[in-house]
Amino acid sequence: MNASYDVKFFETYRNKSSKTPSYVVRWQVAGKRSSKTYRTKALAESFLSDLRQAAKRGEPFDVESGLPASMIKAKSARTVFDFVRAYIDMKWPHAAAKTRDSISDALSTVLPALTKDRAGRPDAETLRTSLRKCALIPADKRPEPSPEMARAVRWLESASLDLADLNETKIVRLALDALALRLDGQAASANTIRRKRAVLHAVLEYAVELEELPSNPLHKVKWKPPKTTETVDPRVVVNPRQAEELLTAVTYVGKRGRGRRLMALFACMYYAALRPGETVALRQQDCHLPATGWGRLLVDVSRPEVNTQWTDSGDAHEERGLKHRGRDDVRPVPIPPALVKILRQHIEEFGVGSDGRIFRSERGGVVASTAYTEVWQEARKLAFTPAQVASPLARRPYDLRHAAVSLWLNAGVSAPDVAERAGHSVDVLLRVYAKCLDGQQKIANQRINDALTA
Repeated sequence: MNASYDVKFFETYRNKSSKTPSYVVRWQVAGKRSSKTYRTKALAESFLSDLRQAAKRGEPFDVESGLPASMIKAKSARTVFDFVRAYIDMKWPHAAAKTRDSISDALSTVLPALTKDRAGRPDAETLRTSLRKCALIPADKRPEPSPEMARAVRWLESASLDLADLNETKIVRLALDALALRLDGQAASANTIRRKRAVLHAVLEYAVELEELPSNPLHKVKWKPPKTTETVDPRVVVNPRQAEELLTAVTYVGKRGRGRRLMALFACMYYAALRPGETVALRQQDCHLPATGWGRLLVDVSRPEVNTQWTDSGDAHEERGLKHRGRDDVRPVPIPPALVKILRQHIEEFGVGSDGRIFRSERGGVVASTAYTEVWQEARKLAFTPAQVASPLARRPYDLRHAAVSLWLNAGVSAPDVAERAGHSVDVLLRVYAKCLDGQQKIANQRINDALTA
């Protein structure tokens, strides 16, 4: 391959000379112009984004074809298995750790279904483990496989269907049927099916971008996934009195002040509606905590927890930007005097880490989700009746965030203000918390009655 790093990109433009709308992507490698035409602007911009990401990663571009090394690898793939591995090599460098995990999870479900009937097929669990822990990780990050895993990967390489076979509707339906089931044969949840189908759709769109498939075969299949539930269950939402009782109960959990160290962490989820990843990353320099009145948090970092095999640092809490926002975005969150007082007392008692982190494990590390979840479950038993413990009420620490947002909305705070504080878009906010708006039906009924009797 005659390669070069001298790459220049141009704006996508609409080809007005064609009878049907089309959009042209233009770029040049070592002075040689290349272009590709797509029927929609979205497809064209998606392809241009992939090219830009490849250049940003420092990939060499082939002068003749104009394509980066990762795309040439994908175009040379003849089987579904090889193409998927090339797709992961392309996505990995600029994907978040949780995204990498999600892609691997979905494709390890689909790939075993897209195989030929060959002798020596490993059992389902071995195939999935081999894909998750070895095959669906870039070669330079792949651990040494066990003999059993190596045999499973060799079988997948030999039995994988040709990429062209995906043009057949019956083949694509095999993949869809596979992602609708768990490993034990039971039906998967609606949200899991939706998430895995989205990954499969993205892989097939990439094949269309590279002109390995004429169109996305998913669009030809009359297959409807089960409806997903996006709204928050109002049964999980605690009222202010219950929230205070839970926070008090947390301080009585565990030895050596284990629960006391975590009470302020849960308070941030309730009073400021922080996500767990945002809470564990909170630093003293992010907090304005006056002696009296309202304070403010400046949230700009999240440290969500994920298996270390998906992170670049090898840390289970890799630092990243805020959810659905740019890396340098900051979200200001006003906090009530109650939380200001709790945070001031926490810092006075436990101090902060060398990097300013407010919440730390006893050894100074990032607080693990297993640690604070265990404390939370014990606190529920102390604060609630047996019937409430058995109910969905505040079953997870994350439900404190739901309680906070529901409280703000029901208190009459405007949706744009609530969305800004919680880090949502307004439309997502109103859709997700629609069932938690208490008393709105009574207000609507009165307004309709007033209009009828006017």
